[in-house]
Amino acid sequence: MNSMKIKFVVLLLFAGLLSACGAQSVEPTAPISEPTEVVAAPTETPTETPAATDTSAPVVEEPAATEAVPAGGATVSFANDILPIIQSRCINCHGGDRTEEGLSMNSHTEIMAGSENGSVVTPGDAVNSLLAQMVVEQEMPKRGPKLTPPQVQLIVDWINQGALNN
Repeated sequence: MNSMKIKFVVLLLFAGLLSACGAQSVEPTAPISEPTEVVAAPTETPTETPAATDTSAPVVEEPAATEAVPAGGATVSFANDILPIIQSRCINCHGGDRTEEGLSMNSHTEIMAGSENGSVVTPGDAVNSLLAQMVVEQEMPKRGPKLTPPQVQLIVDWINQGALNN
């Protein structure tokens, strides 16, 4: 039942984002219960065409690395993908002088240590990770802009991939 509620909330949020974005094309965020499909990249470029171009996915030109999901189900990097999101959206309340709920998010070690309420990340299991639940349900961050669907997906994928310190 809880899984259905989460899927409904994600679908509702996605529909709201689409309507707010107008004609802008956005790929849906997969529910946190389903891991991202890994697609193998071709090993050889065909000689008949000068360059193969993937026209199936919309081209989104955004300079921030935190806005794009790694292509082809690549491993999510804590240092390159997750930490920049945390530094831009979480540190105001969960770092430095402030650590609401006793959760400091300044480093991988501190995130994995959890909060005064216990663990916030269950490696390999985003469904049972409080961090994933809070960002998927848009309960966090409380102040400032919410995470974008690609940022949420990065966090979910990172947790499902074992929440590695990479």
